[in-house]
Amino acid sequence: MSWFVPAPAAHVPRLAAALDIPLRIPRDDAVALTFDDGPHPEGTPAILEALGDLHATFFLVGEQVERFPQHAARVAAAGHEVALHCHEHTLLLRRSTRAVGEDLARAVGAIEDATGATPRFHRAPYGVYSSGALALVRERWTPVLWSRWGRDWERRATPERIARRAARGLRGGDVVLLHDADWYSAHNSWRRTAAAMASILAVVRERGLTAVSLSQSM
Repeated sequence: MSWFVPAPAAHVPRLAAALDIPLRIPRDDAVALTFDDGPHPEGTPAILEALGDLHATFFLVGEQVERFPQHAARVAAAGHEVALHCHEHTLLLRRSTRAVGEDLARAVGAIEDATGATPRFHRAPYGVYSSGALALVRERWTPVLWSRWGRDWERRATPERIARRAARGLRGGDVVLLHDADWYSAHNSWRRTAAAMASILAVVRERGLTAVSLSQSM
């Protein structure tokens, strides 16, 4: 592997631009709220309730969709976009391109069976692509990273810190990374994310923005 896209995407915009991986959406009047690692039987409903009638994109994990298809279905039924994260949440650098393809095919099958929707967008676990994986993804999906994040997976994260990090400097076109599950992060981290949502959405409204799904903007 000669290169990779590191997880702190907000800090490497030149690299992402050089590889043509979007960090932002082309809208000045909106932001894209994105949630990784679900579905989760408690976290996903909590985030859906917090969003109300706003729209977001959920990057689903196939193995969790197989466990909780009803919660994946709730995401789509509520009008949100389902997108592709992975089947097993493993760093792509540890896998051959063939193994990545098999993983994604299984995930897509699970997502389509549960939601009736075919993902358009993909985000790699930890935001890291190998060159082979990125080329493979581009054959069927659009890879997307992010420009803002709440670092809500951290053990020391609090709702206040999550909201402050996610909303600091928030402006039209930002893609915000959050999580609706704690399968691969600190235990109960989704609770803190859900608690931070009111503050994040308040900033969105204060700045005259709205929240949209990726497909509503790209």
